[in-house]
This record gives sequence, structure tokens and C-alpha cells, in this order.
Amino acid sequence: MKALCWYGKRDLRVMDVPEPEILGPRDAIVQVSLSAVCGSDLHLYNGHVPAMERGDILGHEFVGTVVDVGARVEGFRPGDRVAVPFTISCGRCFFCERELWSLCDNSNPNAYAAEALYGYSPAGIYGYSHLFGGYAGGQAEYVRVPFADSGLIKLPESVSDEKAVLLCDVFPTGYMAAENCSIQEGDTVAVWGAGPVGLLAMKSASLLGAERVIAIDRFPERLSLASRFADAMTLNYEDVDVDEALRDITGGMGPDACIDAVGMEAHGKGHGRVYDAVKQKLRAETDRPTALRQAILACRKGGTVSIAGAYAGYIDKVPVGAAFNKGITIKGGQTHVQKYMPRLLGLIEDGKSDPSDVITHSFGLEEGPIAYEVFKHKEDGCVKVVLRP
Repeated sequence: MKALCWYGKRDLRVMDVPEPEILGPRDAIVQVSLSAVCGSDLHLYNGHVPAMERGDILGHEFVGTVVDVGARVEGFRPGDRVAVPFTISCGRCFFCERELWSLCDNSNPNAYAAEALYGYSPAGIYGYSHLFGGYAGGQAEYVRVPFADSGLIKLPESVSDEKAVLLCDVFPTGYMAAENCSIQEGDTVAVWGAGPVGLLAMKSASLLGAERVIAIDRFPERLSLASRFADAMTLNYEDVDVDEALRDITGGMGPDACIDAVGMEAHGKGHGRVYDAVKQKLRAETDRPTALRQAILACRKGGTVSIAGAYAGYIDKVPVGAAFNKGITIKGGQTHVQKYMPRLLGLIEDGKSDPSDVITHSFGLEEGPIAYEVFKHKEDGCVKVVLRP
């Protein structure tokens, strides 16, 4: 079969690889009909996540049709059309039983390595390095899905692949980021990053009752999409002092909640940008936390900072004193996708939300290397890329 494989920093190749096989009785094999490129895939592409091996298959957002199941799979049969959560969860450990699916204790066989490097490990993740289990990803024609009964969700014919593929990660991630803000009627929510997760966090904040949503980014086309898609006010951080602008908008208090939908590759500006870039290059810190610093400093006293952008390990100069003295609540983590999929699928079926509006580019799988370049450089207003095998 064809698969998009990692061969080094910014070196992707479409290769012929063996088709996956059932390895355990709870496995399923899914024939992929559509996959998506996530912003966090760029961390692999840009060489910021170690423990990648030449030939690793990328991709953790994908939908398709079940073509084979193991002997102990009870809820799915060949022919079922499904979406697959990006985190792999056993469904039976302490954490899975409490709907903390991304904290599964049993799906990452290499958790010790992630703990040694980053301080702790989440669940296994498709196509996301051997630190997160070494599972083959879904930017391929077929993929093996472990623990099928606790991962897959059946899709009705009324929901297109383009809508369903966003249930695998970015829509639940945006929704959980907004839910973590405990939004009250009349709240103002500021969101750093107007990429797919940020846009869906903005949309979710409105669905959960926020009166005002503010999008912060540097790309005019993304801010324009935030305005159209999520009815957000917009701030271009290259044109304004974000902290000052947010205080002006909120009568001096700051937003009730701030969502960091940027994560480890924040761009920033000025001396802070250079400082973080140098430290990350020297491996003196793993992430560039510009957005997180700004979110903590901007948030009102007693407010919430929600972290949806992916972070890996250790960061520098985070204003923990401001967070402490403001009494800020900080929440974050990999998304418990299985918890949110049914709810968000319902919103799509009811016509209350169409996440596919964030998809701007579609490529064939064989054009995968080009798609990553277009996505990385945000060419032609690129916000979200999908790949069709």
C-alpha cells in the first residue's frame, strides 16, 4: 500500500509499505478514506520531536471503513464507516474508566522514554514518534487500530468525511479547551492562534455561552477567517500590543479566560522570539512558550488559562508568580477525544456546527510532501489540509 513516511527533518516520501495486519484480538484494520495534517504533525516535520525513525508513517487524524477485526472486537464489523480518535486508549484502566482517555496507562509501550525526556507520557498516539508508542499513522491507505471497541465511533452517511475527520482531533481539542474555561454567560474569551484548533476553540467558546471571543494571530487571512467562522474580534499581534489591547477591550480587567492554541512553536516577536528560538535550538528548552506567557499575563484575576496547543517538555520564563498572585486556574492536556466525539457528532448532525469550514486545501496522498510544505508556510491562505488516498 501507499503511505506518507518520515525520512528526516522536512524529508517526507510516499512509499510502498506492507499492509497492516491484525496483531491482537482487539484490533481492527481501517481502510482510510480521508486523513488530515495536524499542526502538531509539523512538530515532527520540523524535527522538534525525537525518536522518529526513517520510514515511520505519519498521521493521527483519519476516517475510513473497517475491513477486518480481531476475534474479541464486539462493536464493529467490516463495512462500518468510522472515525478514529488520535489517542489510543485501552478502555479498561483507571483513567479510561473515568473518561480521561488521553491518560491511558496501557497504550504507550514506550512511556518510560517519554517520561525520561519530557517528565511524563500521555497515551499512545498514531504516527507520532516512538516516544508515543511507535504506532503507524493514518496518512496511508490502511491502518491498524488497537482497542477498536474503545476507540472507534460509527459515522452516519449524512456526515461527510470532511466533517468527520475533524472529530478525530481538532474539533474535540478546541471544544475541550473551551470547556476547560468554565465559561459563564457574558464572558470574554481570548484565543491565541487562529489555526484549526484555535478556530474551533473560538466556535466552541461561543457554543458554550461566551459573549465575546477575541482571536490573536499574525496572519490577516486567518484573522479574517476567525471573524467569519467564529464571529471573533481580531488582534494582529504584529500591529498591536496584545496585553494593552486586551485590557482596553475588557475595561482594564483582562479576558475571563485565555486559550493558548499555539503551543511549542510560537512565533512571537522582538527579543523574546530570539531568546526562545536560540534556547530551543540549543536544546536548553523544548518549547517556545510565547503565547502561554502572554495568556497568563493578560488573563484577569481569578480567570482561567486553558492550554490546547501541544507542549513537549520544559519551558523557560513562564510568569508563575503572576499566575499565583492572580489566582489563575490553569488547565490543559491531550484531549480526551472519546469523551467528546458523540457530543460533537450530534452537533454536526443537527446542523449546529460545521467544522469542515476550516479546511482550505485538499491533496492526494501522493502529494503529501507538497501538502506539508504548503501547510508549513501557510501558502495560499492555507489553514487546514486533508489528504485523500
